[in-house]
Amino acid sequence: MVKRELYMEQVKRLIDKDLIKIITGIRRSGKSYFLNQIVEELKNNGVEEENFIFIDLEHPKYNSIETREELDEFLIPLIESGNHRKYLFLDEIQNVENWEISVNSYYKSFDIDIFITGSNSKLLSKELATLLTGRYIEIRMYPFSFKEFLLYKHEIGAASIFDSQLYTDLENLFEEYLQYGGMPAVISAEAEDKLVVLRDLYSSIFLYDVVERYQIRNMGLLKRITNSLIENVGNLISANSIYKYLKQSKLGLTPNTIYNYLEYLENANFISKVTREDVIGLNEINYSEKYYLIDLGFYKSLLEEKQENRGHLIENLVYLELLRHGYKITIGIMGDMEVDFIARKGNEKIYIQVAYTIADEKTANREFKPLMRIPDNYPKYILTTDKEDKSRRGIMHLNVITFLKDFL
Repeated sequence: MVKRELYMEQVKRLIDKDLIKIITGIRRSGKSYFLNQIVEELKNNGVEEENFIFIDLEHPKYNSIETREELDEFLIPLIESGNHRKYLFLDEIQNVENWEISVNSYYKSFDIDIFITGSNSKLLSKELATLLTGRYIEIRMYPFSFKEFLLYKHEIGAASIFDSQLYTDLENLFEEYLQYGGMPAVISAEAEDKLVVLRDLYSSIFLYDVVERYQIRNMGLLKRITNSLIENVGNLISANSIYKYLKQSKLGLTPNTIYNYLEYLENANFISKVTREDVIGLNEINYSEKYYLIDLGFYKSLLEEKQENRGHLIENLVYLELLRHGYKITIGIMGDMEVDFIARKGNEKIYIQVAYTIADEKTANREFKPLMRIPDNYPKYILTTDKEDKSRRGIMHLNVITFLKDFL
């Protein structure tokens, strides 16, 4: 499996630091395998096998561990054995009730380095944040980036499922990534099985991380809201706008119900919300946001018969790449003009506009115009599928495949 270098670099800096490492992300995005990679890294650094404790709480072997008391009964003798520092790995910890109380006690009572994974934001709930204040650090894991996708395809010896003569091999691979996303199980599946795997993944997220967790009874409404979000990837949307769209269906909904369902989907790491800001005034603009999918494969698998908006899909890919690299992202508003992304990290700031193509001069002028109006001198980029470089007035025009493959 591909080594998740981006995340491993974060972990290397944190090994043996006095912090609980919590790795979060959507189900089946590679968190469990990444824990094994951390174990291998530690072994390479000289840690002996006997000092590792690794518990996969979704494995049948550990089905009996459902409460913190049962977790303590199993783990404490293992932690106390021997005289060396222990390295504890707890995979999918959210399956244990009140686990945070036990983990907090291990942290305070033993010579131990703790690594945890989980698939929903209960891991970082207000209660947990209060209990573990100053004692944990979150590492957000996403499905494979395009660069990781290419490495994995090479590793398993698989060419793209597309072979258009109009595209290069790299462009055909990009088309597969755009259509089916970056979930490892989907990448390795045969072409005819990819949609089946994606739908199975969606069902698991939908059932376990949303319906069961929040005891949702109106599954029909949840599905309608989810489909509405997917159809509107990259469009401004609000709970009120979804309410107006769906109220004629007489599903017994309110704007507050929709707001809650949007939050549940976000907590399950299925979608990610981006707010808007006034580029000149730097004020956040409320009540209307954009939502992006954490993996684009769900777009095709759930809306297969719909006509896709390729510009918005590429926008989604760029957004995810910025998240992977730790940027805080907003949408820029200047009057009636919009900048797709303002991305900040530390003292760094970049502006990014995304379009499928700017081959037409009228379209190019429309996409360049907002960036030209920005009064500061931070880097500005336009990303498209075009091969011809149309950079102008200090604004860099890049091919989106190059951007995703090499980043900035």
